[in-house]
Amino acid sequence: MDTKYIIGAVVAVIAIIGIAAFTLGGGSTEHAPNELVTCVAAHGEEPEFGFDPMHGWGYHDSGTDPLIQSTILKRDKDNNFVNDLATNYTISDDLKTYTVSIRDDVKFTDGSQLTAKDVAFSYNKAKEIGEGADLSNMNEAKADGNNVVFTLNKSDSTFINKLTDVGIVPEANYNNETYGQNPIGSGPYKLAQWDKGQQFILEKNPDYYGEEPYFEKITNLFLDSDAAFAAVKNGDVDIAEVPVSYANETVDGYHLEYFDSIDVRGISLPTQMDDGKTIGSENRSMGNNVTGDPAIREALTVGIDRQALIDGALNGYGNLTVNGVASQLPWAYDAQIQDGDVDKAKSVLAAAGWNDTDGDGIVEKNGTKASFQIDYSAKATERQAIAVTVAEQAKEFGIEITPVGKSFDEIYPEASTVAVVWGFGSADPYSIEHQYDSRVAGEGYDNPEALNDTAVDALIDSAMGQEVNSSYATWSQASQKANSNYPYLWIGTMDYTYMVRDDLNISNSTALIYPHGGDIWGNIYDWTRLNATNATKA
Repeated sequence: MDTKYIIGAVVAVIAIIGIAAFTLGGGSTEHAPNELVTCVAAHGEEPEFGFDPMHGWGYHDSGTDPLIQSTILKRDKDNNFVNDLATNYTISDDLKTYTVSIRDDVKFTDGSQLTAKDVAFSYNKAKEIGEGADLSNMNEAKADGNNVVFTLNKSDSTFINKLTDVGIVPEANYNNETYGQNPIGSGPYKLAQWDKGQQFILEKNPDYYGEEPYFEKITNLFLDSDAAFAAVKNGDVDIAEVPVSYANETVDGYHLEYFDSIDVRGISLPTQMDDGKTIGSENRSMGNNVTGDPAIREALTVGIDRQALIDGALNGYGNLTVNGVASQLPWAYDAQIQDGDVDKAKSVLAAAGWNDTDGDGIVEKNGTKASFQIDYSAKATERQAIAVTVAEQAKEFGIEITPVGKSFDEIYPEASTVAVVWGFGSADPYSIEHQYDSRVAGEGYDNPEALNDTAVDALIDSAMGQEVNSSYATWSQASQKANSNYPYLWIGTMDYTYMVRDDLNISNSTALIYPHGGDIWGNIYDWTRLNATNATKA
């Protein structure tokens, strides 16, 4: 789910046209073929605490690579777990103890050896700070020789996903206040320079234990979407992430690369009526007397034409989903819902007593108009387009929707009383618990629609107690049962689109699965410069 910290493997967005080392729109700088200039993840924000995994750097929904730090496990292009710092791991039969053996040939960039104690420290500190991976089920991590033993407070088949999520920092000299500005890690790159609000520069770590990347130096610019595309047109960057609205543009010397993702867009629909009750530990207001009627939610689910919406709002760069589970995930399923069936939407509403008795085009029931608000992040153009398009389509079957752009600080307090356009996308099935479990409803951004279905909760508990591969079928059942209540109007998954210089090969075929936030850097080890004989203009 969206968080206040939209932090990916590389993060950015302060709209600055002038960059210290590059003059966008006025010239270019020569650099060596094995140096890279990028502007990626331009939908995010520069990390407030710098490049510190304890504050969320490198984590975003199971799939990013912190580059500066190592992780216990990584994922391959087929979404399988592979060792990074780990040499082996075992899981107890009750799924409450995970034991990981740590390799003994890894050094931090300050020359000190990375040990199991550093790994245990990093996980305990990450749990304490609580700004990245969800470690709520972990009691503690403890070093035992070359092993790290993770003890959990309940059976958790999903915890293996958390072994990919935390970059490892050195216990001996970690400082919560200063580490992010001068990070010491053991990843393939080290931070050479950070000009806040402008750029950061990575240089290859000569002591890295793993596969050696081709590029010696990476400079990433902090630009907003328009400035990023301007940098492409001026030839100032090798690669830039661009919104799908730019995806059909052509620029000499560049080509478009796009990646299917598991990053879903959907609209939460409050499932409870407004009877004055509150939700969560913060006692937020809950309920909506329009979407609280399941007929409204079902009508939207069957009546909205998602393919037309994707073709318009996402410029065709996306894939339809009616259940919020991306097709690449092992718990995906076919929801058997006819998309864009306006006649069925009308019949669902009429059968439930929603009729247009005054001829204004809006159905009503017991004096209540089928009229409600959809909030969306004012920063996200694709979410605005989704909200506006859904509002236009809903008119066809008598529902009036008012889209409103806001900041997440404004959206958060009313997320259980109005509909909200969200982004999801995790390779960890525990995301289903965050979306639907009644026991976490209203806690942070969890279950904002306030779904309360004990059968869903029971299926989640069952999946948590099963071996990870066996659990996927049960996670699928939990999602199916949840969606039988129509708690979300699911739209589709969005593609990630990049303008890439023609002499750069980012090895699309080896790219990793793309979660919410993306991870263009996940296969940096496979990137090369084609025909690298001369300095490249960038």
